[in-house]
Amino acid sequence: MRKNFIVGLMALSLSACGGRMPLQSTSSLTVVESTALPAPVRTDLVAADRPALIGPLDTIQVDVFNVPELSREIQVDSSGRITMPLVGMIDARGRTATELAGTIEAALRARYVRKPEVTINIKTSVSQVVTIDGQVVEPGLYPVTNQMTLMRAIASAKGFSEYAREDDVVILRTVDGKKMAGLYNVAAIRRGAYDDPSIYANDVIIVGDSPQRRLFRDLVSATPLIAAPLIAILQ
Repeated sequence: MRKNFIVGLMALSLSACGGRMPLQSTSSLTVVESTALPAPVRTDLVAADRPALIGPLDTIQVDVFNVPELSREIQVDSSGRITMPLVGMIDARGRTATELAGTIEAALRARYVRKPEVTINIKTSVSQVVTIDGQVVEPGLYPVTNQMTLMRAIASAKGFSEYAREDDVVILRTVDGKKMAGLYNVAAIRRGAYDDPSIYANDVIIVGDSPQRRLFRDLVSATPLIAAPLIAILQ
């Protein structure tokens, strides 16, 4: 009798919160199939650039071949600009290192520097980040690398928390000015059901909550007298 009571209580409790509202498209959000979530276009990445792009407050190393007095480490200002001798102020935001080097070379040629050769390296980046929220061990902002995928992003946040729902992971992304969302099943990705999707700067990853696991934990904690037989039943 007691066994039936415990099983019935668990079934009733879990069924009460097991449902989940599916993502739905709205006037400001386009929901697509997970395999159809496109990559952002270049303008989507300006606010939080990919590693190949330069963003506000990044630190870059500028080397001018055979002109050591012009070589220096520069921090991009909050508006995305840098200042160099003979060159003046240049907008660096949203440019690759190669593009910015070409702009500086052109400016130096205009100042009578003969055949300037400029090399730029991004030393540190604070603008290329992804937001990881929800049921991960350490939610927050994390730097994006050119090899980042969904599983790598979750791993950078120290993995799923106790109550994470692995089949309820949403990626929010702006593509050509449109807000889009894709729903992913990380357990299926682990099984090789489909590829681990790429993650881009400015993405937001939200890991869903499992009410069943949370309720089970609360039920066991709140009813110590039935905890032992309940665990025995589940085993």
